[in-house]
Amino acid sequence: MTSDNMVVLITGRGNNTLKDKNIIQICGKPLLSYGGEQAKKVEGINDYYISSDSDKILDVGHSIGYKKIKRPIELGHAESKHSDAVLHALNFMKVKDNLKPDILIIMMANCATTKSHQIEDCINLIKKDKSLSAVVPVIQNNDHHPFRAKRIREDGLIDPFVPLQGHDIAPNRQQLEPNYFLSHSFYVLRVKNCFKGNGQPPWNYMGDKVKPYIVNYSLDVHSKDDIILTEKWLKGN
Repeated sequence: MTSDNMVVLITGRGNNTLKDKNIIQICGKPLLSYGGEQAKKVEGINDYYISSDSDKILDVGHSIGYKKIKRPIELGHAESKHSDAVLHALNFMKVKDNLKPDILIIMMANCATTKSHQIEDCINLIKKDKSLSAVVPVIQNNDHHPFRAKRIREDGLIDPFVPLQGHDIAPNRQQLEPNYFLSHSFYVLRVKNCFKGNGQPPWNYMGDKVKPYIVNYSLDVHSKDDIILTEKWLKGN
């Protein structure tokens, strides 16, 4: 039996509200290097790539051993689809390096709270069940439960964001059904089972059999406050 061909892909845009957030120095190192270095600790991975529209981001990735994939400008906008950038990277690997990953580990450039054992656990899960399309880290967050979400009506008053008619909703978060969010730290995909348009929105490309991997903490950086929290976490971990 042949082993799975596993490839890591770091993805990160240069065009962000927080300038240069993916390579901002945190505890003396560029942000993206934390996740990238954790991925390199995982055994059995065949190759490492980084995709970006920014030469500065690509240079930092290259400095930690990742091959550069220069993303087209149209894939570097805020409204650009992440799935299109991943497909562009997969095509680059195929055309330039004759490489077709069976398992693709996508690392988000703006997250430093990933540990190598988490990546290993997710890889083991997707190897164990080849029918899975993806394994993704998730966090329980009943504070921001959909049953508690509101929207502002045209008259300025609030309504439930999710229709709640017929539901008996407990006011205490502890009594609500557990609610999970993707951590946006990394995704592990079995490529042949993905990109078929049959997944759950808004991440349709992940396919229709996505297994959760529960983590206690994860933080993707979007603001200066996130940088402070990331620095605090790194110092404690």
